[in-house]
Amino acid sequence: MATMVNVVCLKWGTMYGPEYVNRLFNMVSRHLTLPFRFICMTEFTEGLNGDIEVYPLPEFPEPPPEHAQYCSAWRKLALFQPGIAEMQGKVLFLDLDVLVMDNIDAFFSFSNKLSIIENWYQPGQLVGQASVFCFDAGKPAALLDNYLREPLAVLKQYRTEQAYITGELGAEGVEFFPESWCLSFKKHCMPSGISRFFSSAVKQPKNVKILVFHGRPNPPDAIKGEWGKALPWYKKWYKRVQASPWVAEHWQ
Repeated sequence: MATMVNVVCLKWGTMYGPEYVNRLFNMVSRHLTLPFRFICMTEFTEGLNGDIEVYPLPEFPEPPPEHAQYCSAWRKLALFQPGIAEMQGKVLFLDLDVLVMDNIDAFFSFSNKLSIIENWYQPGQLVGQASVFCFDAGKPAALLDNYLREPLAVLKQYRTEQAYITGELGAEGVEFFPESWCLSFKKHCMPSGISRFFSSAVKQPKNVKILVFHGRPNPPDAIKGEWGKALPWYKKWYKRVQASPWVAEHWQ
C-alpha cells in the first residue's frame, strides 16, 4: 500500500479567497494518484471544501516593514516546525496561485533532500523559487530555529525566504527539480525583453507539471487578459497579457 503524502498550502490575509484553495485542491485531486492529505493553514475558514483539512495559521513573527516590503512570504518557514498539522513523511508545499497541469506523483519520490524550483532568473546561483517545494516533515527544523533565534541577522543576509532556504542548506542539502517540471507563466509563456512592448501574445506550455504565477497576473487575470491591478500609463505598454482561455481548462 502506498504511503500517505501531504500537500499543504498557506492562506493568510484577504488577497486570495477560498476559491483559490478549492481550485488548488481540485487540481491536486486530478493529478495526484498517491493517497494524500490536503492541508490548508489559514485564519479564514469560510467557503473551503469540506474535504480539505483546515488548521490554524501557524504563529510566526512577521519581518519589520523595511524587510517585509521585499518579501511577504517568510511565514513559509513555519512549515518546518516539527509536528505541525500532525504531518509525517513527505510534504509538498504549493502556492495558492499555481496551475497543476499534469501528474505530480514524482515530486514525492524525487529526492531525500529538500527539493525546490531553481529560480529562473538566477540560474547557477543556488537560489530557489519557493512556489513549489518538497521536504520531509520536521526535517529542516533548523531553518526555522535559526530564523527565530536571529531574525534580523537572517533578514540582513537574505532578501527573500527562498534565497534563505537554499542558501542555508547549501548545495549538499538541496536539490532542484528538473527544469521542465515547473515553469513560469511570466517568463516562459509571455513575451520577454523588448518584444513585450509590441506583443501581448501568450504561449501555452507543453509537458509541464506545474505552471507558476508569481506576482501578476494571477490565473483568473490571465484567463481574462488582464494584469490584475491598476498600472501607471508608462507600464501599460509592456505589462499586457493576451486572454488565455487554456488556463481556465486547468483552473477549475
